[in-house]
Amino acid sequence: MPRGSSPIVRRQRLGAELRRLREQAGLTGDQVVDRVGWAAKSKLSRLENGRSRPDLADVLDLLDLYQVGGRDRDQLVAITRDAGNTRGWLRAYPVMTQRQRGYAELEAGSAGIREYALSIVPGLLQTPEYARTRILSSPAPCPGEVVPAQRAAAPSGPAVEVPAAQAPDTEVAARLARQAILTRQPDPPGYEAVLDEQAVLGRGAPRAVRDGQLAHLSNLMLLPNVTIRVLLCEAPVGPEFVPYTGFSIYHFADPEDPETVAVEALARELVITDRMAVDRYARVFDWLREAALDPVRSRAWLESQLG
Repeated sequence: MPRGSSPIVRRQRLGAELRRLREQAGLTGDQVVDRVGWAAKSKLSRLENGRSRPDLADVLDLLDLYQVGGRDRDQLVAITRDAGNTRGWLRAYPVMTQRQRGYAELEAGSAGIREYALSIVPGLLQTPEYARTRILSSPAPCPGEVVPAQRAAAPSGPAVEVPAAQAPDTEVAARLARQAILTRQPDPPGYEAVLDEQAVLGRGAPRAVRDGQLAHLSNLMLLPNVTIRVLLCEAPVGPEFVPYTGFSIYHFADPEDPETVAVEALARELVITDRMAVDRYARVFDWLREAALDPVRSRAWLESQLG
């Protein structure tokens, strides 16, 4: 799985550039839509906010309107292709589902990943048994709610429908497929995690599953690109800071791709690229890292907790 660009980050970058060009041209959204002749006024908003996969013809219409040429045009065309190349990106995974896809898109293009886990072990570090426990613990659908079939992607073709009854197996397989980035060659990302004691020993899994997870974490710490620290409950964090939730910070090789934060919520993840907000998360991560045990003591602590 060679490192590629992150489609979701490229959509965010493209959207920011298109918004800047429109404002530079002194045009409102309605004026742009009228001039390029689009039927849906929401199309421009979705493009500028990075919420939709861009169509190259639409982007070319905008670049013509904004009179963008030369190297700037070539660069934006290349970003558009990366942002829309979901089929090519999915071929790197033996299986993928919609539930895992947002994180996989961020991880696949990352040069560095930093994660803080407050209550559960991060997906990139989970054993199959732990992952299954977490997936099955998700809230059941309400009476009368339709559970959609999951979508999986095979290396040799487009995504195929997977019956809902197989969803747990498919979700576990997709999560394990994501983990291949930690050992990909060449250029695996630098990965650093701060695990709260509660995430490791809390209510995340039965004892037998938890012991297997502890041993797995200890083994992962032997990888040269993986650093794991344990944050003990009694350790003070920064200026008496209390973390609100777990989060992930993604850094990309292309300096023009914005550093990105993802915060996992119950229904979906929140993706943040605002520079000031990302800087705040980075500062909090530094506090958490400083408060945690160093990697050697963290590994000793993990092994001491094995039953």
